[in-house]
Amino acid sequence: MTAPPSVLITGCSSGIGRACALRMHRSGMTVYATARRPKTLKPLADEGIRTLRLDVTDEESMREAVDTVEAAHGAVGVLVNSAGYALSGVVEEAGLDDMRRQFETNVFGLARLSQLVLPAMRAARSGTIVNVSSIFGRYAVPGGGVYQASKHAVEALSDALRLETAAFGVRVALIEPGPVRTTEFGATYIANFKPVSEDYAEFRSRTAEYFDAIYTGSRRTLAGTFAIQADDVARTVERVARSPRPRARYPVGFLAHSTLALRRLAPDVVFDNLFVRRAFPVPRNTGRRPVPRVGPEPRQPRHQGDKS
Repeated sequence: MTAPPSVLITGCSSGIGRACALRMHRSGMTVYATARRPKTLKPLADEGIRTLRLDVTDEESMREAVDTVEAAHGAVGVLVNSAGYALSGVVEEAGLDDMRRQFETNVFGLARLSQLVLPAMRAARSGTIVNVSSIFGRYAVPGGGVYQASKHAVEALSDALRLETAAFGVRVALIEPGPVRTTEFGATYIANFKPVSEDYAEFRSRTAEYFDAIYTGSRRTLAGTFAIQADDVARTVERVARSPRPRARYPVGFLAHSTLALRRLAPDVVFDNLFVRRAFPVPRNTGRRPVPRVGPEPRQPRHQGDKS
């Protein structure tokens, strides 16, 4: 009987990472749960899960965690890149330092940790890398452009990595959840949104109400009704970890499946006006100054040539 793979999971202090650690441990896998602050992992340690400090913005901590798993198992069997956070706010007002921090955590940390586990995976001719993305890895909405850009980057890296490592027995898959009811993630997202211009203040207020309803269930909304639990995502991650031939992408939840299908089929103008502008808060011109209509340029008539 084949021994269960060793699993290294990032971002286990709460949310999806913690749910993955619990589910995969209870299913018999050897789990190494990690977080920036080891004390947040005590509930997992109490369950018998191995815990390690790992900060995806700190090279030394990443190397030490990978070395620990490889010393015990030869290679990391499954890497689950779950660590991340969401920077909120309009693109116009996003600070460049804040943008860099977002990419350091959500993109560069994920990429570097993948680099660290791959040599041993290639040598073993086996291994799985599971990258937790989002429906916002495939489209974007107002108020989260920087976060969504980081998830678009994760999608591109994963696509390239999947093709680059397939010949060596390494599998790479993306998890694309819809809205997940995780209080800590939602609180951080809302707190980050601090508009500078008065033009965006009202938009910020509506955005906070919208996402608070999703993450806490404080009031009934369409997105909140179909929000999923972290364990729903963990169940899919475990499925990928056990699959010898996982798919490239796994949308999770009704909203993920439905909106990604719409994105594939609808032209941009239809998707923007019939879905995004109706389903999400968007900035409104609350002042007196008129603004030009935003939309696609009118199609120019074809030149028939000079017939003179």
